Amino acid sequence: MAWLIPIVLLITLATLALGITGWILLVQRRRRAVLRRALGDTAPVSSVTQGSGTQASRALWVELTDWLAARVPAQLGANEVSASRLVHAGYIRKSDQAIYALLRVVSLLVFPAGALVLVSSGNVVTLVVGLAVGVACGLLIPPMLLNQMAQTRQWAIRRAIPDALDILVVCVEAGVPLDSALQRVARELMQVHPILSREILHMTRRVAAGMPREQGLQMLYVNTGVEELRGLASHLLQSDRWGTSVGSVLRIYSDQVRHKRRTAAEKRAATASTRMLIPLMLFIFPTMFIVLLAPAVMQMAAQF
Repeated sequence: MAWLIPIVLLITLATLALGITGWILLVQRRRRAVLRRALGDTAPVSSVTQGSGTQASRALWVELTDWLAARVPAQLGANEVSASRLVHAGYIRKSDQAIYALLRVVSLLVFPAGALVLVSSGNVVTLVVGLAVGVACGLLIPPMLLNQMAQTRQWAIRRAIPDALDILVVCVEAGVPLDSALQRVARELMQVHPILSREILHMTRRVAAGMPREQGLQMLYVNTGVEELRGLASHLLQSDRWGTSVGSVLRIYSDQVRHKRRTAAEKRAATASTRMLIPLMLFIFPTMFIVLLAPAVMQMAAQF
């Protein structure tokens, strides 16, 4: 199985060469834009590339992903479940789905090849088991990482919802219109809870651009997958439809969200002892047995 090593090295070098080539092309494109500006050419230049170094790097990354996505077949990224999870994880650009599909293909090739290289000196059974483990890792690791990223983002949004509701209640009860109150919430939460702040800010911009408020509020749930935001949209729409007080509705819903979060925390605390059994059995108990029984075993071995 020595022939696998050159193949793996060739695939790795080809991937690195492709990435470096794309990066060099994008850097040269940016340099040409800077030269046009320096020579007085009035050709339009992206406002992002005129900013700081971080904005320029982000612009280069966006151009690189767009360049890769344009060369990935459209059928490769056609998966509604993956698209939904990508949106929940914060990847809302159209090219993100194609990049994720390409990463899954690369993972499906790299993990089995690496497994075969590691077990190339074994027998047939070892090779089959290693290939199966590599294929399983290549298939399961990218979705698991994506789900973890989506869950982490959703947890951050759930953590920010009570604070957002408190600010929204204060603004509405002070006589501020709902759209202006949502914009104020987005500004106030930008430093503490930036993820929810950006989602609310995007929603208010879509509504200001002409999208119906009902659809804009529902997009909060579609883009995040957080049930609390769907409940918030439902309560706000019902309050607007039936003419009830928005402040009282938001106050009641804020209490419900806090009670739900407290119940979830109590549930996790109640199951903490059960979750600790596996670390105890795998790491702590064997160490204690070794420390306590090793002297007695050594003495018994010396006697016999």
